[in-house]
Amino acid sequence: MTVTAVIPHWNRKDLLATLLENLKHQTRPLDQILVADNGSDDGSAELAEQAGAEVLRLGTNLGFAAAVNRGIQSTRAEWVAILNNDVTLQPDWLRILLAEAERQIASFATGKILSEASHSTIDGTFDEISRGACAYRCGAGKPDAAIWNQAQPIRMAPMTAALFRRSVFDEVGLLDETFGSFLEDVDFGIRCSLTGHPGIFVPSAEAYHRGSATAGRWQKDTVRLISRNQVLLARKHFQGQSFWPIVAGQLLWGLVASRHGRFLSYVIGKIQGLQSKPFVGEKPQSLESVRALLEESERHIYQLQEQTGFDSYWRAYFWLSRR
Repeated sequence: MTVTAVIPHWNRKDLLATLLENLKHQTRPLDQILVADNGSDDGSAELAEQAGAEVLRLGTNLGFAAAVNRGIQSTRAEWVAILNNDVTLQPDWLRILLAEAERQIASFATGKILSEASHSTIDGTFDEISRGACAYRCGAGKPDAAIWNQAQPIRMAPMTAALFRRSVFDEVGLLDETFGSFLEDVDFGIRCSLTGHPGIFVPSAEAYHRGSATAGRWQKDTVRLISRNQVLLARKHFQGQSFWPIVAGQLLWGLVASRHGRFLSYVIGKIQGLQSKPFVGEKPQSLESVRALLEESERHIYQLQEQTGFDSYWRAYFWLSRR
């Protein structure tokens, strides 16, 4: 089995240097490391080449999705590990994920991601999507606990640090570059789920994530893009689905953005999403298949929240959407 690491990158040479050094210590070595550089001006590309990585110089910031796609298109390896530039992998991360994915014939795999700032706090595990078009990075911000140590099949893997069969991208398609950055991995997960490509969560494969180190968690552009991409996600996959959960989910997310002083960014993002061009050339989806996916995914969100304590957003969402 051959494995290529694809690292989408823009500036923050310090993060890239740390990651490239970290990758040298994998007990199952990578066969190729590709840095898809989105026009960095801080010497990142030169640093990566000096460290032995191959660099795709994209010239300008095309966004996360486009950078990942260029990396995937540039390799014929059987597996692709997509890695954020601000992750640190445990030495056996790749060995564990590759072995389990092969054993279970999974299309993709991800492990438990802990916060770099606090190794007892979950940064992310796997993703789910609500009928309100808001994604949930399961466990994010929660204390690490037994519930997050349960290996299980999943629908969506956060592309913070995840492993994918190269063939899946040929069958399902590359990341949708319309999204640019944020929720492109959720869109990809939905497409995988609807076309019968299962994933697995393997908690013993651990990584640590600094989190929003490049873009910033509540920066104006981050909130604008997430707000816009929620609309894009709904327009692409939620046609014919219940309207009220979408209204409830999006209005509540606007309140969260407002609490962080980003209401204007939220509004601008929604306007941009509504003004975006319709998706064309997409294979029609079965309304029943999408409905089943959304209901199952939302049910899992509810179960996880019930077991670990409801976040204020999800408590309000489930109260409103089920009325």
